[in-house]
Order: sequence, then C-alpha cells, then structure tokens
Amino acid sequence: MELNKKVEHEILNAVKNVDFGSVEITIHNSRVVQIERKTKVRFDSKSETR
Repeated sequence: MELNKKVEHEILNAVKNVDFGSVEITIHNSRVVQIERKTKVRFDSKSETR
C-alpha cells in the first residue's frame, strides 16, 4: 500500500473507532509521523445507582 494511502487509512480508522475522545496527528517537515488516539469512557449519571 502506498505510504500516503496507508496514512490516510490509519487516520480514518482512528477517527471511526473513537466514540468519545480525540485523535492527535503529529507532523514533522510536512509529513505525518504519529497518530495518537485517546478514548474516554463515559457513564450516564442518571443510570448510576447510589
């Protein structure tokens, strides 16, 4: 797979697989060098039992 297509695929895959969180793309010299995916787990406070 061509490098640009692979990078594009990885970015799209990272975005698709995050329900809550963020995707950070690090670029050096106009090239993507790293993709970080941070996922958050959220709990609905209404359904919590106290």
